[in-house]
Amino acid sequence: MPILWPWSGYLAVSLTVSKSAANWEGLAQGQVTLTIQSPPEGDELEPRQSVVNFPIKVKIIPTPPKNKRILWDQFHNLRYPPGYFPRDNLRMKNDPLDWNGDHIHTNFKDMYQHLKTNGYFVEVLGSPFTCFDASQYGTLLLVDPEEEYFPEEITKLKRDIDSGLSLIIFADWYNTTVMKKVKFYDENTRQWWMPDTGGANIPALNDLLEPLGMAFGNQVYEGDFNLANHAMYYASGTSLAKFPGDGLVISQNLKNQGHEVIKGASMREKNVPILGLHHNRGIKGSGRVALYGDSNCLDNSHLQKDCFWLLAALLEFSSYGNIPPSFKSKTSAIPIKSLVQLPLRLEGNHLYRYSKVLENHLGTPHTRPLPSCPHHAMAQSKPINTSAPLNLYKHQRLLSLETLPDMPVDRLGLGGLSPDELKWAGWKHNGLGGGSHNIFPILAFMGMVIVLVFLVNRLYRNRRSQRRPRLRKLHQIYSSIMKQPRT
Repeated sequence: MPILWPWSGYLAVSLTVSKSAANWEGLAQGQVTLTIQSPPEGDELEPRQSVVNFPIKVKIIPTPPKNKRILWDQFHNLRYPPGYFPRDNLRMKNDPLDWNGDHIHTNFKDMYQHLKTNGYFVEVLGSPFTCFDASQYGTLLLVDPEEEYFPEEITKLKRDIDSGLSLIIFADWYNTTVMKKVKFYDENTRQWWMPDTGGANIPALNDLLEPLGMAFGNQVYEGDFNLANHAMYYASGTSLAKFPGDGLVISQNLKNQGHEVIKGASMREKNVPILGLHHNRGIKGSGRVALYGDSNCLDNSHLQKDCFWLLAALLEFSSYGNIPPSFKSKTSAIPIKSLVQLPLRLEGNHLYRYSKVLENHLGTPHTRPLPSCPHHAMAQSKPINTSAPLNLYKHQRLLSLETLPDMPVDRLGLGGLSPDELKWAGWKHNGLGGGSHNIFPILAFMGMVIVLVFLVNRLYRNRRSQRRPRLRKLHQIYSSIMKQPRT
């Protein structure tokens, strides 16, 4: 039995649908029962125990089509704390740390909502690439990764792409000289903090892309431009350094932000390759690959101009092979000079301290053994003898918006009393106040009586005030007659 210690434990529920129910649609509901135990107090000898039931209801849908299923890689995202992972946008100097989690429920929430609105189903991968079945997904999405990769992951990804899996990568800046420029002195630890990687771990990404003949560069670029009638802002991104010759590459004129950070002078470069699309037609049924050098346009943290439309266009390419005509008109070739130097890892970095892939051995980081894939031990379910509601066939709202009519909860702890005792106490057996349902007609009747008394009182006062002037007039006439002299 699992034990949760106060202030340090958490409860996670994993639900799995059997393969035989792949085409089934409906609701599954039940409850999770916990026993809360506290130490005895005073003269008590036995620990205090309470039982809490958490009702759970989920909607189950048929397995979506493969080209609508997106796998979000979370395993290779690292953040502060504990390591110093710098900001993705170098202009944001007041927010130097990448601490938002890089998750679809945090700083990539708007992107996630956009994908859901467009009919895509996003699942989160929290384990290495060796732990998922690529035949079930259309696209693997890598956004701003900082982690290294196991050699087995690199081999499997190439095999999966050849078998039909598509890959989309939104990278970020990387330059060892710029990394040294953004170090800072932490007064709490009294140490100089040096980044362990750039905005993204470009050397690791290049290792992953090497079997595909692709690579990102070593420069940092920034600037505004227009693409497919959309205003775009390239915020501290990298560029393509190597790409297959039969691929589609889009270039833009941008500012060399790395030169500005290092030298303090502005410099613009023409035809910087930032976007690449490729489909290896030499392998039948192979997947497609799309690379973009900046992820800030998807990140809520410092979003200036979003590129959700670009992600949708790349998914249209990765899922169906459709390329927007405006992309084809922007096609250019990568300059030969950009193939000279690929980024190297920062010498003496301490990424192994926070990595799930690297470990330190005699002062030299090397790859850990590949961990085993997680397998959940499913709990033994116990049927609840509760009748289903009459409206089960109708659309059910989320639990946070509507209470469950068919899941009785003993809110007042009266479940241990007999029906007669509950009746004597004025409560129904389901733990809800029976009097609370019958008192409303009585309150309504009393309210009507009070209103009626008030109206009768007002009517009586109005009639009484109208009679007073008549009595005064009669009294005056009678007095005048009595005052006349008699003859």
